[in-house]
Amino acid sequence: MERIIMHIDVNNAFLSWSAVDLLKKGFGYDIRESYAVIGGDEKTRKGVVLAKSPLAKKMGIQTGETLYSARKKCPALRTFPPNYLWYQEMSKKLFQLLSQYTCDIEIFSIDECFLDYGKVQNLYGNSLEFAKKIKDEIQTTLGFTVNIGIANNKLCAKMASDFSKPNQIHTLFQTEIQTKMHPLPISDLFGVGKKSSEKLKKLGIRTIGALAFENPDRLYPYFKNQSMKLIEMANGIDESEVVSVKEENKGISNSTTLEKDVSSKVELYQVLESLSNNVALELRRQNKYTYVICVQLKDQYFSSYSHQKKLKNATNLTKEIFEISKSLLDEMWKGEAIRLVGIRLDHLVAKSMHQVSLFETVEKRDQDVTLERTLDSLKEKYGHKVIDTASLLDGKKVGFKKSKH
Repeated sequence: MERIIMHIDVNNAFLSWSAVDLLKKGFGYDIRESYAVIGGDEKTRKGVVLAKSPLAKKMGIQTGETLYSARKKCPALRTFPPNYLWYQEMSKKLFQLLSQYTCDIEIFSIDECFLDYGKVQNLYGNSLEFAKKIKDEIQTTLGFTVNIGIANNKLCAKMASDFSKPNQIHTLFQTEIQTKMHPLPISDLFGVGKKSSEKLKKLGIRTIGALAFENPDRLYPYFKNQSMKLIEMANGIDESEVVSVKEENKGISNSTTLEKDVSSKVELYQVLESLSNNVALELRRQNKYTYVICVQLKDQYFSSYSHQKKLKNATNLTKEIFEISKSLLDEMWKGEAIRLVGIRLDHLVAKSMHQVSLFETVEKRDQDVTLERTLDSLKEKYGHKVIDTASLLDGKKVGFKKSKH
């Protein structure tokens, strides 16, 4: 089966969705065709531009600049407040429409997603024809336009959807990488941030093609273990799967984007400790147990990967979830800088038929269950940081500094 991935991205989501809302309410014109911006709250966001119309963009207005500055560039500019509840509703309608065709959808953000089309191509036919059908259906039924990128993996599909806008379909198959992707400036490579882009430019690497054929040894002093990853990305190599969440088997998850990229296992353990506490507490609140524990990581180049373990015995104990999460991290982490860590619990059940091993007793496990239930009650009453188990506070055992309470 040929791997075909689509990336569907709403054109100028906040402005488009506000325009749809205003037109439904009888507003006199389409703000997408005027000098308009979606402006943040003057008090809480210092009046910054959140989204801009094409005409406003032609006047030099940029996302993130102050409304004061934008009005100086365009005196005729009109500002409209954001409506986040409406944006969530429109996002939901988009993904519901797409889910009529396949359940293999990965929501990437509020206004974009990946779709594994290869798995349903036999049902719907040629990928370009299907993309046109979807694009037109979204515009007709929901009132806004999208760009669709089609490729053999997520990286290239994302790149393709950004080629030219709005309301366009682009392909970037493996056979097209040299002609369509390699001539682009290095800053256009998805996953390469501003700092990395500047480093590469200082090395004389100004196009994606130049990076694709670079010697990894030359990059290593500047990018360490990510050197080969960067070269693979420039060659359009991406093996990551489209990860869909099926509602009928809804799990429990908790993730955090770190304030700074972290390259220390000690610090990553600390993050896992906190996440383990959160997901285990929610698991016990629901009176459920988990058979599958998954650790998710996103590195500094926004590449995501995960590792999971299926348990012989379902659990809802914090210390067991934490210990398994640490072992998963040890197996998967290659030492690169990490920007996001998550834990997900799947295959949830209402009962646990625990099989005691040679190294534990029923009494010992009952004590652990009772202890964690007691801690839950104390945390509910006094806050989550007031108390914790001795095993998690044992700095030598997990490599933490002891918490101060």
